[in-house]
Amino acid sequence: MAYLREEKEKLEVSYPIKKLWDNIPRTLEKLKWTAEETEEAKFHLKVKTKGAFLSYSSTMMIDLTIVDENTTKMAIAAETPVTTITSIADYGRTRERIDIFVTTLAKQMEGEKKQQ
Repeated sequence: MAYLREEKEKLEVSYPIKKLWDNIPRTLEKLKWTAEETEEAKFHLKVKTKGAFLSYSSTMMIDLTIVDENTTKMAIAAETPVTTITSIADYGRTRERIDIFVTTLAKQMEGEKKQQ
């Protein structure tokens, strides 16, 4: 029997929305993940992660909203299909993928800041 394991994260980031939006594709490239849907007008992305041994890939929905000129809210919702067999090996993997994305994006943003 299969079901979805879901995780959510909401962050407030000290970067303008456009800068964050422009760095997400670079982050996905580093992670070797793919953007399946992109709605630039809404700052919305649907991302597919890579699978692993005994683990299906996750689908992540990333939504950015403006707080002010230099602050952006980022909402990430991820879900991973699991079965009775894969659920043990996959425990915590959905949360881990969100954390990997956020960490890699933060490093990307910091690297860009140092180059300026």
